[in-house]
Amino acid sequence: MAFSRTLEVPNRQANSLSQPDDHRGITQGFFQDQVADERALCRHRQPGRIRCIVMIALPHILCFGDSLTAGFQSPTADKPQGGETPYGQFLQDLTGPSVRVSVSGIRGELTGEMAMRFRRDVLQQQPSYVVLLGGTNDLGWNAQPAEIMRNLVKMYESARATQVVPIPVTVPSIRVDVAGGGPDAEAWIGQHLSRRTQLNSLIQEYALVKGLPWIDLFAATIESETGQLAAQYSNDGLHLTTGGYRLLAQLLYDQVFAKAFPRVQE
Repeated sequence: MAFSRTLEVPNRQANSLSQPDDHRGITQGFFQDQVADERALCRHRQPGRIRCIVMIALPHILCFGDSLTAGFQSPTADKPQGGETPYGQFLQDLTGPSVRVSVSGIRGELTGEMAMRFRRDVLQQQPSYVVLLGGTNDLGWNAQPAEIMRNLVKMYESARATQVVPIPVTVPSIRVDVAGGGPDAEAWIGQHLSRRTQLNSLIQEYALVKGLPWIDLFAATIESETGQLAAQYSNDGLHLTTGGYRLLAQLLYDQVFAKAFPRVQE
């Protein structure tokens, strides 16, 4: 997505003016500087100049992952068909029209599958940022945290190698009713939460070592007493509610994007 401005430049420059191929990593300051430069050119137009169109690509935030990125919600009595409310659409509302936010989330996807489509669905789109949330399905298949992290690191590093800023997100907890299940049920949920915590610690450590922005969605959505996903953020114990997806968008905006893309006061 891009917007255009009409400028006047000398005839001798008409054949040399070109549009940059890559605006990855663009900042709001850069964006404002370009607009200021264009306005300066327009103020100093002279006879003998011709009109041309300069296209400026909008900064692009790509939200990448599984059903938690797709915004999946299980059917309820109020919504028997279920639905999707991706956090990306709420993030778009927060950043406004000066930023493009897109969503690439596939239900049930494992991190290994995400890594296989990362080049096509992320790198070839040349975003400025990629918000990466994955691993909850791997944990459901009893994959080990270190194995999951290897897949995540492949994607983080591929993004960094092409000047795309990865934004790691920790996986949220789960909610399981173990009442009446006895010691076995309690042991199972304890082991599962332990592996989830281990994975999130690896994600946090990577982000801190590399100096990357990151979002602790796990901490933001748990019940402090149990470590499970808070009821207000999930109606099926795994996926988020609309409120949960809104919360993730708000965390991203407040902690990562607010300074670069401040909201315009109307």
